[in-house]
Amino acid sequence: MRYDLVIRNGNVATPNGMEALDIGVKDGRIVALGSLGQADSAAIFDANGLTVLPGVIDTQVHFREPGLEHKEDLATGTAAAAMGGVTAVFEMPNTKPSTATAAELADKVQRGLGRTHCDFAFYVGATAENVETLPELEKLPGCAGVKLFMGASTGDLLVADDATLERVLRHGKRRMAVHCEDEYRMRDRKHLTEVPGATAHLHPEWRDAESALLATQRLVRLARKVGRRVHVLHVTTAQEMAWLAGHKDIATVETTPQHLTLAAPDCYDRLGTYAQMNPPIRSAEHRAALWEAVRSGVVDVIGSDHAPHTKEEKAKPYPQSPSGMPGVQTLLPLLLDHMNQGKLTLQRLIDLTSAGAQRLFNLSGKGRIALGYDADFTVVDLKAKRIIEESWLKSKCGWSPFTGMTVTGWPMATIVRGQFAMRDGELGQPIGRPVRFLDTLQPEG
Repeated sequence: MRYDLVIRNGNVATPNGMEALDIGVKDGRIVALGSLGQADSAAIFDANGLTVLPGVIDTQVHFREPGLEHKEDLATGTAAAAMGGVTAVFEMPNTKPSTATAAELADKVQRGLGRTHCDFAFYVGATAENVETLPELEKLPGCAGVKLFMGASTGDLLVADDATLERVLRHGKRRMAVHCEDEYRMRDRKHLTEVPGATAHLHPEWRDAESALLATQRLVRLARKVGRRVHVLHVTTAQEMAWLAGHKDIATVETTPQHLTLAAPDCYDRLGTYAQMNPPIRSAEHRAALWEAVRSGVVDVIGSDHAPHTKEEKAKPYPQSPSGMPGVQTLLPLLLDHMNQGKLTLQRLIDLTSAGAQRLFNLSGKGRIALGYDADFTVVDLKAKRIIEESWLKSKCGWSPFTGMTVTGWPMATIVRGQFAMRDGELGQPIGRPVRFLDTLQPEG
């Protein structure tokens, strides 16, 4: 066989564990694993001294297109993803207009073709108005599933009450992703920010741990009532993790690199409103509980919740400043650095960034290095020391809360279906396609 690409001499993360072997790729798929030293190939990549991971999948990003392209767009967001070693992303529906109809979903998929540097899927947003259509919307090509905001949403993507939440849960089969903050409690506490000299230090006081726990408990109880699998996004509190540990049969759990890395009050002292996101960065005690949940397996996936705003927007006085920070490009470098500090193993890192996404969302052909799977690889140097610099960032917003941080572990190549999305810090051509899901495979005839 003549291969399209052979990756030689790498330390490869296979289902058997770490193995020193070569990988043969043809027509975008993995077709050989073993010794391929004499193989005939159109291209050869020497991964000597490098570690070849299954392609990293970021299951929560906000790329702002359409309607908010001054912050980010699909081209720049996926460029940041590829630069950071990410081979596929799930993008969120709170754009302008929101992604809440078949036409709006199709428009996003079309926008992604020919412009994206990694593979992609889009969530459809649940609203009180589109409940009846959700079972069909979640089956459409390029749809990652349904996303629901219990609090903190802009536009019409807010489902605050239990009656509408239950209706949404009853309409559909796929695992539904949910932002859990209790809108009613947050409205009652908003006055805490309306004081002279307010700073972002008040953010975790306003949007407190109780608001997160209340919403998570409401969601899971209703999910049990109707028999619907749910995915709780960006969990930030010790109380939620302890409670969710007893409900893993129906609820899966995400946390973010930001919440595993930053802590209050230090982050607000240093970064001010640049550390403001929803749910908030909380105290070191909560951060320690998140790490314990990672170690004990309560956390299923790490998502970046990449949510960029311009520097001018973030510079507004709190609480007029918008919540959210970029993160897709720094997700993997941060986790590799944490791994090198002994906070998680390489095996756990792989589970959180690729295998976990495949398991939760029934991805077709992604999430592991195995015969027949898509040739998606994140090639890293586990020992490379780098400084996260603004000049390296590809997000349109142009900043990161981690600028100036030295990390150990760095992405050296991002390979999507056998094509280089990034190699040695240089981007390739846009090659992104819609991610396929086992739940919604389309007839090929």
